[in-house]
Amino acid sequence: MVESPADTSDPACPTPLTASLVLSERGSSISQARHFAVGFLDKWRDQHKAEVTTDTLQITQLIVSELVTNARKYAPGPALLQLRAVGDTLVVGVWDGDPLLPEVRDADPERVGQHGLEIVSALATTIDIRPAPPGKRVSAHIRLGTDAADDAP
Repeated sequence: MVESPADTSDPACPTPLTASLVLSERGSSISQARHFAVGFLDKWRDQHKAEVTTDTLQITQLIVSELVTNARKYAPGPALLQLRAVGDTLVVGVWDGDPLLPEVRDADPERVGQHGLEIVSALATTIDIRPAPPGKRVSAHIRLGTDAADDAP
């Protein structure tokens, strides 16, 4: 785990908490990433003396799992998971080495598989997909300190 120093450039914003995890190509990456996210939320809760609801914890783990699964399944080489909490928002970002940008597909009950981004976009307040040479970055924003399921679109 690599933790970045707090960004104090915005005095109106509470101290952000950032942590990163390099994910190798081994199969344990998904489980490792989920545990990493739980530890991160525990640290955020302790730092901010705030509650992390069960819904928020489960949604975060599912989003982390889906994004890391996609990076491991479709991109060559290692990936990077970054968690950043600023105020009441958690940003889950995953970088990988494949420059092909995925698209969130419409719901299709006939389709078998490939529902990962569909799930993430249903649970996150926003999702951002952009090039990040040599690959891409997919980020999902999750509300902290409230029932995250109430905020999902």
